Amino acid sequence: MRTRSDEDLLDLEILDAVGGLFARLVAEGEALAKSFGIPVFVIKALHMLDTPLAMKDLGQRMHCDPSFITSIADTLEKYGLAVREPDPGDRRVKRLVLTPAGAELKGRIEDEVLSRAPWHQALTTQQRASLLALLHAMSPPLSATEADCPAEEVSKLLADAAAPISAAATADYPAAAQS
Repeated sequence: MRTRSDEDLLDLEILDAVGGLFARLVAEGEALAKSFGIPVFVIKALHMLDTPLAMKDLGQRMHCDPSFITSIADTLEKYGLAVREPDPGDRRVKRLVLTPAGAELKGRIEDEVLSRAPWHQALTTQQRASLLALLHAMSPPLSATEADCPAEEVSKLLADAAAPISAAATADYPAAAQS
């Protein structure tokens, strides 16, 4: 087995910790959605809808394909959380507008997210500000990026992780094939 430097070991520990935090956040989001009886993506959509917003703009904010935004809009309407209305400046454009029930649920969800946030539970305000600065030094916030919709990639990643290690992947590493 290869010997790693202390710096490499530290970076591997950071990777493990970040992975653990990511897994916790995903699990918290799934549990929260289940407790409210809504799909997970509805939480993100509600968070993005501060004011009436063109569906195209919501898609850009959520980094999703327009066809997926149509599904999100359908779901929001199905649950009575938002309605589509024509944009007053361009009647060809459809905007999503939160209903009173949608605005109320958005507030309840955001309160619950804030109370469950691991950094809120474990860190002081000053430590949280430092954490945010460190995160921004490594990566821009999701809201500031132009990434594609992560849904397909995440689904593929999770499916691949659940699949057994293939023979091709273990050809160079016989010990991995035995585990």
